[in-house]
Amino acid sequence: MSKTVNVNQRRYRWPDVPVVVVCVDGCEFDYLTAAVAAGVAPFIGSMLEDGSRFIADSVVPTFTNPNNLSIVTGVPPAVHGICGNYFFDPASAEEVMMNDPKYLRADTLLAAFADAGAKVAVVTAKDKLRKLLGHKLKGICYSSEKSDQVSMAENGIDDVLGMVGLPVPSVYSAGLSEFVFASGVKLMQRHRPDLMYLSTTDYVQHKAAPGTPDANAFYQMMDGYLRQLDEMGAVIALTADHGMNAKHGKDGAPNVIYLQDVLDQWFVAGATRVVLPITDPYVVHHGALGSYATIHLPADLDVQELIARLSALAGVEVVLDRAAAAARFELPPDRIGDIVIVSQRDTVLGTAAARHDLSGLDVPLRSHGGLSEQQVPLILNRRVEGVASARRLRNFDAFDLALNHAVALLAKSAA
Repeated sequence: MSKTVNVNQRRYRWPDVPVVVVCVDGCEFDYLTAAVAAGVAPFIGSMLEDGSRFIADSVVPTFTNPNNLSIVTGVPPAVHGICGNYFFDPASAEEVMMNDPKYLRADTLLAAFADAGAKVAVVTAKDKLRKLLGHKLKGICYSSEKSDQVSMAENGIDDVLGMVGLPVPSVYSAGLSEFVFASGVKLMQRHRPDLMYLSTTDYVQHKAAPGTPDANAFYQMMDGYLRQLDEMGAVIALTADHGMNAKHGKDGAPNVIYLQDVLDQWFVAGATRVVLPITDPYVVHHGALGSYATIHLPADLDVQELIARLSALAGVEVVLDRAAAAARFELPPDRIGDIVIVSQRDTVLGTAAARHDLSGLDVPLRSHGGLSEQQVPLILNRRVEGVASARRLRNFDAFDLALNHAVALLAKSAA
């Protein structure tokens, strides 16, 4: 019987060849198919044609932190605890970034495999994710953003810049993601990890729609690195943390519901607190505007009456109380507000208009967070077996498919 590792009540088979799971931030199928159709992503085309292709559901809210942590734990936020990039912490009565490992309630399969003796490597674009992804990990873990500050003690590796041969990229550039892919190829050449996780940034997807020159150039870059990983014999599973949609009108102005302004008009100013879990240190390309928000209420407000009023606002898709939201979206109830609100495909949610600096939006707003960004690709460079046709696949099934179900090389690779 082959060796297995059990994590969060899921069993994973020990890899016979290196396994690489890639989370392409902000990706959706249209980006892949448009690049393939343009002739710039032939390897991705071979994955779609000869490997395995599925549509998977990501975690709602469709933001970076909850989905990346779901992918590396194999479970939803109700189990691992990370339900946004940002939240209101009742313990401290402050709004804080949810990037400290103290908020993580489950082990990662990366750490579990490393503890079992596997060589594990993690490269993420932004440093906000590094400590969460590398929690308890005895292996290599670093970010493109801080690639000039690595050490053996902190990151399990040194001189990343010398290894990769690229300068430290700007956090607001496609180069931040290219550094992730270039790292993956170099790590596979030099260290040949048993398990590798690569996580990019959605800077390009926030600015460029599928099929545009900038988008196709990004996927062309990615295609070349994926081909190199495939040529080194790796099983590759590619998925995303969320999709991306235009959130603006015909005039190019963002479609925004400023919830805090609305609530302050309805009630005493400051009586309610709107929290935007999309918030992180990198808001230039989205202005902290996404399609999901939570609302904390005083005890004397009627929750169901407020839900009815919010549901009537133009651009709102769904409004749920805490219990219903936790059940539907598999969220930890103690880390969300009294109300969860999700806007429609073309609309975003803000706090107060005066709090959002939109001066950095040099193109019409594209963003994410809602149900309309939940469907993402889940593709492999291998055929898979034993996956029930009726099974609802999630992006956090990527390691399961790669380790437990991938059975054959692509025809071109096998040849």
